[in-house]
Amino acid sequence: MASIQQINGDYYGSKETLTETLPYITKKDVYSASVNNFFGIADKELSIFDDAIYYYKAAIKDCTDSLYVQSPLNNIAAVYIQQKKYDKAIEILESILNKEIINDSSLQETKARVTDNLGYAYFKNGRNEKGLTLMIESLNLRNQIDDVYGTIETYLHLAEYYSETDAKKSNQYAELAYQNATKLNSIDERLEALSFLMTNTTDNHRAYAQKYVFLNDSIIKVRNNFKNKFAKIKYDSKKEKDENQKLRLEKAENLVAIKEAEKDKIILFATLIAVLFLGVYLRNRYKHKARLVEITTAYDTETRIAKDIHDGLANDVFHAITYTQTQPLTIDSNKENLLQKLDDIYSRVRGISRENNDIDTGPNFPKNLKEMFSTYNSSQTNVIINGVEKINWESVEDLKKIAIQRVLHELMVNMKKHSEAPVVSIKFNTNSNSLLIDYSDNGKGCEKSKIIKNGLQNMENRILSNKGTITFETEPDKGFKVKITMPK
Repeated sequence: MASIQQINGDYYGSKETLTETLPYITKKDVYSASVNNFFGIADKELSIFDDAIYYYKAAIKDCTDSLYVQSPLNNIAAVYIQQKKYDKAIEILESILNKEIINDSSLQETKARVTDNLGYAYFKNGRNEKGLTLMIESLNLRNQIDDVYGTIETYLHLAEYYSETDAKKSNQYAELAYQNATKLNSIDERLEALSFLMTNTTDNHRAYAQKYVFLNDSIIKVRNNFKNKFAKIKYDSKKEKDENQKLRLEKAENLVAIKEAEKDKIILFATLIAVLFLGVYLRNRYKHKARLVEITTAYDTETRIAKDIHDGLANDVFHAITYTQTQPLTIDSNKENLLQKLDDIYSRVRGISRENNDIDTGPNFPKNLKEMFSTYNSSQTNVIINGVEKINWESVEDLKKIAIQRVLHELMVNMKKHSEAPVVSIKFNTNSNSLLIDYSDNGKGCEKSKIIKNGLQNMENRILSNKGTITFETEPDKGFKVKITMPK
């Protein structure tokens, strides 16, 4: 369509149509090259020369066909001639003619056009003889291959060539150009030929002028009518396409509505069955998941008890047995030592039992919490507790109570095993949203990087799983501090 518009002189309309092709150009190939070349032609005819050269160069970049690339190259040279940059035009045109490919049988029209443009460029650059030779050579080639339309351009160039030196010859070539342009209904070339005939002739000047005015007025009217007609055709076509699309959509929607109405009962019935099966599935899955949790919890508890017995209690029992076998128990001091060892073993057993019992999250929770702390009070360690009674434990969720007691118990175990602290302080506090617990001791402390190795990672996981926060502060010989924040 853009090409048809250019043939009919509608270059602005052609550019609009070319713009409509751009969404369909998905890669650089002969189609994108052709579009850019048409853009260049339109801008050249509109005398927007810099843009024309830009598009011709874009066409060259997109074109992978060495045969096709000669056309935009020649077009660039033609623009340079219009801009009076004759040296640049000559350089390009000679480079084309020096290529072996220009002699290909399919490029004879291109060769003739390039030769004609080169001759015209030489003529405009002041090298008349060389220019004339090349233009005559182009004319002979065009006659040989029967390129009637191409001869029009050469005749016009020769008419211009002789216009200053030989009016008779100029008229002859202008007359030949006019005849061929009339035969092919090429209005622009007819007007150009008439302009030479008006300039060179005095006798028939009036007749040529009348023809020129008549043709010029006619072509303006025809081209304006063409623009309107072409725009209406495009509009009507789009309108018809949109209406057809609308009818197709309405028909499809009606069919869908009918089918949907037929399927409503089936879908409702299927949904009820699916909901029923889903409920049964979720119920069974919940039971299975709860059972897995119970099994996992039991396994973890058994593993922890076994580790505590193996790591500590078994060794203490073994040492007590060895003591009875190696030390006379008739001596009071030995008997006292044995009783102390047995008391320690008893305390350890109670601690393990208390740790793995179910935690009472009811009204006795603060009492049980204090009792747990009291088991770690000894002649070597003083445990200080503040604020347990101030907390409204009924407002704290049961899962969070369990997490708090487990974490605090693990802290006390860690203190007993690693810190050997003389003084331990646990402070409870609260604000409108959170429960705050501060633990501190003045024991050995440790490197902060070793916290995970000391088993405190489990504490962090418990707190984080309840959306709380826990931070550790410790250094060697500077004690151990823990801050816990738990949302109520």
